[in-house]
Amino acid sequence: MATPSTAPIAPPDAVAVQRRTLTVVSIAQIFSGFGLAAGITVGSLLAASVWNSTALAGLPAVVMTVGSSIAALAIASLSQRRGRRLGLAVGYAAGAFGAVGIVVFATAGWSVAMLVAFLVYGAGSAANLQARFAGADLAATERRARSMSLVLMATTLGAVLGPISSSWSGRLVAGWGLVALLGPFVVAAVAYVLGAVVLGTMLRPDPLLTARALGSPATSARGATELLGWRLRVGSAIGIMVIAQAVMIAVMTMTPVHLKEHHHAIGAIGAVIAAHVAAMYVPSPLSGWLVDRYGSALVAISGGWVLILSGVVAAVVNPDVVAGSVVALVLLGFGWSLAMVSGSAMLTAWAPTHLRTRLQGRSDALTTLAGASGAGLAGLVMGWQGYATLAWVAAALAAAMIPVAVLSRTRG
Repeated sequence: MATPSTAPIAPPDAVAVQRRTLTVVSIAQIFSGFGLAAGITVGSLLAASVWNSTALAGLPAVVMTVGSSIAALAIASLSQRRGRRLGLAVGYAAGAFGAVGIVVFATAGWSVAMLVAFLVYGAGSAANLQARFAGADLAATERRARSMSLVLMATTLGAVLGPISSSWSGRLVAGWGLVALLGPFVVAAVAYVLGAVVLGTMLRPDPLLTARALGSPATSARGATELLGWRLRVGSAIGIMVIAQAVMIAVMTMTPVHLKEHHHAIGAIGAVIAAHVAAMYVPSPLSGWLVDRYGSALVAISGGWVLILSGVVAAVVNPDVVAGSVVALVLLGFGWSLAMVSGSAMLTAWAPTHLRTRLQGRSDALTTLAGASGAGLAGLVMGWQGYATLAWVAAALAAAMIPVAVLSRTRG
């Protein structure tokens, strides 16, 4: 007879573990949202200030997303071997370390070292993004997308309050003799530490390790016939997320610079980014319900059309009126939500069990690399032809998501 310490978890307990997992990961996501928002809100402004160049304003976003891509592989590998708890907690801790480095090196005027700190800081956003898969580890097949979307939605509170807090955090650190733009990174360091502590101490039992032990529906392998064509569907899922991330990062990164050039205050810029981030995460449960009800491909196609509309609106609105930018970035966030939830669900559904965690890490690595490319090219395009041209290019790129999503519906 098995002892209490070694007895397997009974199937009914899997429901309780799933409920606890969603609660704990969601709490950690609230904290990580503050960390995620700092780089979005003031990273490009800090770079433009340091190098006095619009063309280089996207450089921190490039470096941060490259760091996020590397960290995605490391977090997935660690999660595969030791579980989600350790993988995600280490990612958040690295994000906190990077945020401290940004503050220290920017204050010292060591611009190259500051970029290295941005590289490490990207680990926090990698953990934030991969946390959605923890919500799916024990989820029933028909609720998998909604479980992932609930984790994404939990990011909302911190991610929305983060940009809004840029004004008071800037005043706070200015009283310490620091540049006001560093305020959000001080908040990020504290937030990522708290997220790491929550995961490290409360995410027990580990959802991924528990799912393996139970052979839950979310981790059970499909039959050979049913898996026929999984590479096509997994490739399409990654393509959908890559395109959405590139479009979203490109437009989002340069919008603060664009608004700053038109003499909008940091508070107004923070409000625009807060609205965008809210649109990324608040509608996530709706995106998840749509995926579970109508399928990933149809939702991804809809996301492509929303991203196209976002680019068109961003290109034609009057930049002197903040409301136009709010509409464009809200559409940008909602289109990203539809694409990310549908792509994540498609990947989780079709990746073979023994490859799933590894493919999740690789998909996030490719997605964040696409974001890095988008951020870097966005600065060059904007410096060359302006923000409107950048928005039109983003709309054209978003159109490529539609045939990729259609392709995912074909049989291999």
